[in-house]
Parts: sequence; C-alpha cells; structure tokens
Amino acid sequence: MLSPQIRQYLIITGNYWAFTLTDGALRMLVVLHFHQLGFSPLSLAMLFLFYEIFGVITNLVGGWLGARIGLNKTMNIGLALQVLALLVLTVPAGMLTVAWVMAAQALSGIAKDLNKMSAKSSIKALLPKGEEGRLYQWVALLTGSKNALKGVGFFLGGVLLSALGFTGAIWLLASALCLVWLASMLCLKQDLGKAKNKPKFADIFSKSRPVNVLSLARLFLFGARDVWFVVALPVYMATRLGWSDWSIGAFFAAWVIAYGIVQSLAPRLTGKHPDGKSALRWALPLAMIPAAIALGLSEPRVLLLGLAVFGVLFAINSSLHSYLIVSYAKEDGASLDVGFYYMANAMGRLISTVLSGWVYQSAGLTACLWISAAFVALAALISLALPTALATGQKM
Repeated sequence: MLSPQIRQYLIITGNYWAFTLTDGALRMLVVLHFHQLGFSPLSLAMLFLFYEIFGVITNLVGGWLGARIGLNKTMNIGLALQVLALLVLTVPAGMLTVAWVMAAQALSGIAKDLNKMSAKSSIKALLPKGEEGRLYQWVALLTGSKNALKGVGFFLGGVLLSALGFTGAIWLLASALCLVWLASMLCLKQDLGKAKNKPKFADIFSKSRPVNVLSLARLFLFGARDVWFVVALPVYMATRLGWSDWSIGAFFAAWVIAYGIVQSLAPRLTGKHPDGKSALRWALPLAMIPAAIALGLSEPRVLLLGLAVFGVLFAINSSLHSYLIVSYAKEDGASLDVGFYYMANAMGRLISTVLSGWVYQSAGLTACLWISAAFVALAALISLALPTALATGQKM
C-alpha cells in the first residue's frame, strides 16, 4: 500500500510528465513549421519571446500565489492554460501571424512555469525535514524523468507534423492534455504547499543570500544552453547539414532523453549531499565543451560528440542546482524561493532565446558557442559564493 505522500508524488509527476510531452512537442512543431514557412532565425526566436517573458513574470508571482492558494491549484491552472494555448493555435492558417503565435506562446509560458514551480515546490512539502538524501533523489527523479519526456515530446512534435500537419497535431495534444487536467482536478491534495502564514506580495523577492546567488548562477547556466539550442542548432542542422524535420526531431528527442536519464542518476555521480563547491566543480568542465565544439565545428562529428559530452555535464549541473534550490528553500511557503529561482532561470532563457536567433543570423553557430562557454564560466564564478555543507551545518 502506497503512502499518501508517495501517491501525491506520483500524481504530481504524472501531471508534470503529461505537460512536458505537450510542451516539447509544441516547441518542435512551432520551430519546424514556421521554418518551413520561411521565417528567419531571428523571427523564430521572436516567436518564443513572450513565452520566456511571461515565464519570468509567472515564476516571480507564481511562487507567492502557490504559497497563498496551494500548489494543487497553481498546477491545475497551469494545465488548463496549456490546453488553452494549444487551442489558440488551431485557428485557420491565415490567422497564424507572428503576433498571434507570440500570444499563444505567452499563455504556454505562463502554464509551463506554473506547472514546473508547483511540481518542484511540492516535493519540499511532501518530505519531512532532514531527509536531504531522499530529497535529492526525488528532485533528480522528477527533473530527469521530465526532461526524458521532453525529449520524447521533441520527437513526437516532428512525427506529428509529418503525419497530421500542424493543426491536426495541435488538436491531438490539446485533447490528451485536457483529460490529464480533469484527472488532476479530482486527485491532487487540496492544501498541498499552502503556507501557514499568508505571505505578502513583497515576499516574492527572496531574502535568502544562498537562493539569490544560486538564482544568478542558474540564469547563466541555462542561458549557456539556450543561446545555441533554441533556434541556432535546429536551423543549422536543417540548412547546413541538410537534416530532415523527422531527423532533427529524432535527434533532439534522443539527446534530451539521455540528458534526462543522466539527471536522474546525478545523486550517484555527485554524492547525496552536494553543496556550493559541488556546483563550482561540475560547472568548470562544462565551460570547456562549447569552446571545444566552436574550434572544431567544421567537422560534423565534433558537433555530435560535443553535444553528447555537453549533455552529460549539463544534466549533472542542472540536477545539482535543482536539488540545491529545494534544499535552500524555507520550509513554510517553499514555492516563494523556488519561484524566485525559476524566475532567474526563465530570465536566462529569455535573454538567450533572443541571442540564439540574433547571433546565429548575424555571426553563425560558432559565435553562439563562444557565448555559451562564457556564460558557463560566469555560472562557475558565481558558484564560489554558494555556502558549503560545513558552513551551513547541513541546514540547506
């Protein structure tokens, strides 16, 4: 017989999985479909501008909202908004202007970050205080499995675009997610993650130095990935390497699935109680990989090998960060700190999404890779200011 905590964890994980499948598929559908329509790399990046802008706002406000009304409600609102965002894209092709797609992506950005913040914050509420090793394992499993499913979503997007066309694919995704949303409304615990003391709106800005430092490091860490992944890499594969939509979708799927598996295994690689020194130690080798790819980009095998190594190291860094923020977050109203942290994550994605299109269009993939290397180096330097287990007495 499963405990109530395990049952709630499984429901939350199932919601997160379903949402992630649609989010990954939608991203690949938008990139590939509008690339086929002749959109420039910068125009493709602009389609995701509101997605990232509203992700920043949502994480900042969503953590406060989750602490006040409960994480079950913020998660269910996120699922409902994603269904709406998908339905907005089912209009006739003539209405799919840049402004319309940007508006749909704004809804999807709000939905994604409400869902992510709710899922990550709820783990803190489900585990008793002092279970740091178990906390890391649960966070790593949730994060890793989510990203593996996001990879499946990338592949699904490419396949559905080829099989059903853009509108048919969107209708299928919206119908499936609507069923998940209805089930979640019935099954999630009603007071999950609700703070005992109602936080004020001013509390959305974290007062914790470790949370602030980690958030800044996270901004540059995820900026380092998206500055070449979001637009530059799929367009490079389509135009310079001549890959088909199906091949690009399959490659990104395999990469993100493997990335998610490594994230799930991160506690075995970093130890069950990583700290600020761990964040520095794992960021340093990651900074070398984009630089190495940039130097050998003329050889396609260098790109593919570099992507594999980057994926492994980035997965470990990401999982380690995800554990640290949940560990640093205060017990009552953890979503406030987690929301602030993912606001910084979304800010990094926002900056790098624009850079990915603009830099690739003006200077190519090599320039994107050098920016990526610089961003990881900055994340490593910032990690020097994170506390160690010895300094905090394991009270992270």
